[in-house]
Amino acid sequence: MELNYDHFCFGCGEKNPKGLKLKFRQEGDIVRTTFVPDETHQGYPGIIHGGITSTIFDEVMSTCINMLGEFAVTARLEVRFKNKIHIKKPIEFEAKIVKRKGRVIDVEARAFLEGGKTAAEAKGRFIIIKEEDVLN
Repeated sequence: MELNYDHFCFGCGEKNPKGLKLKFRQEGDIVRTTFVPDETHQGYPGIIHGGITSTIFDEVMSTCINMLGEFAVTARLEVRFKNKIHIKKPIEFEAKIVKRKGRVIDVEARAFLEGGKTAAEAKGRFIIIKEEDVLN
């Protein structure tokens, strides 16, 4: 499906001046992105806001589906936080499709601190959509 994308997505849109501007890379069936949060992304002083972490999970998981040439909306997102994510330090996110049944796709993702320690984990369920669902 070809979508008339305007590049203003909060997560990955390069035209959004307030967005995260995430860049993705595909390695086999895994999609990855690296993000370095700054002060504007914090909740408690020096620690990234959980909503930003959840947003990045949503983006990296939906990008797995985009890599299949399809688009989907998030039906469910569950995030489990395990360790603090400090600002000004890179965090690596990865996601992989684990199940597909019809228009429903389940994806799992993890976030790693420098050194490989798991910072958070996520599970998402996405529903494949048609172009007209986005445009109307």
